[in-house]
Amino acid sequence: MILTTDKYNEKEIFRFMREATNLTQKEFAESINKSKDWVRKNEYGITNYYFKDLVKIAKTHGFEIKIIKK
Repeated sequence: MILTTDKYNEKEIFRFMREATNLTQKEFAESINKSKDWVRKNEYGITNYYFKDLVKIAKTHGFEIKIIKK
């Protein structure tokens, strides 16, 4: 799955990544040593995750993060 960040906001990207793992919020949270509430808040845009969180998710679940200069 390829997500272009200029087409999606932060909460959508976060949710897409979790859904791609086929894990519940609780299972996903446990896999990255976070709380289910942390996952829920990021999916709803209540709080914002850090880039280091995306890197941890990518390493844990085999995602690739590319930064492309236009």
